[in-house]
Amino acid sequence: MEAVLAQYEQVAGVSHPDTLMSRNNLAMAYVSAGRAHDAIPLLEMTLPEKERVLGPTHPETFASRYNLAGAYWATGRVDDAVSLFEATLSDAERVLDGSHPITLRSRHNLASIYRATGRVSEAIPLYEAALAELERGFGADHPDTVTARMNLERARSEASPSS
Repeated sequence: MEAVLAQYEQVAGVSHPDTLMSRNNLAMAYVSAGRAHDAIPLLEMTLPEKERVLGPTHPETFASRYNLAGAYWATGRVDDAVSLFEATLSDAERVLDGSHPITLRSRHNLASIYRATGRVSEAIPLYEAALAELERGFGADHPDTVTARMNLERARSEASPSS
């Protein structure tokens, strides 16, 4: 994959959409291989280029934000991950409707990191909003709806543990 990226950079240039996708793919391969530290510089280079070339609300730009925030989280940079997840949800809510898949994913990502970092009371309303949209759009038995309901119930249980 490193050779493919080098070829794209040489032939198409560092800002070409295919080069950006290749850089993102290499970074995610690093994350999958447990090398999130190696992925971060690639993702930090890719995100501003995607924002410039594709625009801040392009689905690929949102994907790069998720990927970078996830890499931050994987390397213990929780504050950076939370900030990026919060900004991503804010942008998604501003430019897309509440049922858009990007908005739903952004809401879920932020709720998940809030819950994982002990901010359960902040996670619950995000899970509730995601669940309501999923039920409305996909129905009560859709796998994503079931997962959202399960995450909400876990968060509620964590917020008020039984004695």
